Amino acid sequence: MGSRKIIIDTDPGQDDAVAILLALASPEDVEVLGITAVAGNVPLDLTARNARIVCELAGRREVKVFAGCDRPLARKLVTAEHVHGRTGLDGPDLPDPTMPLAEGHAVDFIIDTLRNEPTGTVTLCPLGPLTNIATALEMAPDIAGRIAEIVLMGGAYFEVGNITPTAEFNIYVDPEAAKAVFACGAPITVMPLDVTHKALVTKARNDAFRALGTDAGVAVAQMTDFFERFDKEKYGSEGAPLHDPCVIAYLLRPDIFTGRHINVEIETGSELTLGMTVADWWGVSGRTPNATFMGDLDADAFFALLTERLARL
Repeated sequence: MGSRKIIIDTDPGQDDAVAILLALASPEDVEVLGITAVAGNVPLDLTARNARIVCELAGRREVKVFAGCDRPLARKLVTAEHVHGRTGLDGPDLPDPTMPLAEGHAVDFIIDTLRNEPTGTVTLCPLGPLTNIATALEMAPDIAGRIAEIVLMGGAYFEVGNITPTAEFNIYVDPEAAKAVFACGAPITVMPLDVTHKALVTKARNDAFRALGTDAGVAVAQMTDFFERFDKEKYGSEGAPLHDPCVIAYLLRPDIFTGRHINVEIETGSELTLGMTVADWWGVSGRTPNATFMGDLDADAFFALLTERLARL
């Protein structure tokens, strides 16, 4: 089939960085048309910086990185330095990027790319809050029908929440954006916490990254060494879940994931459940399905794929 054209929309974040590296290491499967940064894990100036650091770590200075929205559609920005550190990429000692930001706004790049590429050939891969995607859909409603698929990391059903008792961080930061995206009519595939918490970096898996001996492999090991402290303390887990790489792994190996096509609605009104993905896993609401929610993955196959691809960088 050749490589699949994608735009990675991201707020790096250590796990975002690993997702970007996985994509850039897989040119036979995915062609990264550009990377669009959004405010999320850290403010926009840092997410745009971090995306360029990761491109340079991968030896891919030619990849275009665009700065996007610096705040949610209707709310004050909530960030996650308590998880990712002050820079968003705490852990490895990586140099500041020398490649410049691409000219223009990320939202304009998304719109122009979808309009200029053949209909149904560009997949959007949001790894953070959905502000850029929702803004593009609001400014250019015609692009919804041109999107091949939106594959995103966000939400939960049984796992419920990681930033509040009922909400996952990416959806919580900009629930209005998420509501617009889930209602846009494009095919949507979701990697919720229920899947990503099974993509757990154990010591053996992290040792395999470090043993690659490459700059990228060692940096990933150092990122997860830093990242895991939060999850070990919070969940008592063996290590850090690699949330965002699940999006790219799905494009490369959809066979290692299983899920259901269900209805998903986003809560935007309740103080208690703001940002909740109300996922009708059992089909009790009668509402029309609008997203494929993944429920499981083969973790060993996931880490074998990730290690093999990182070895290329």
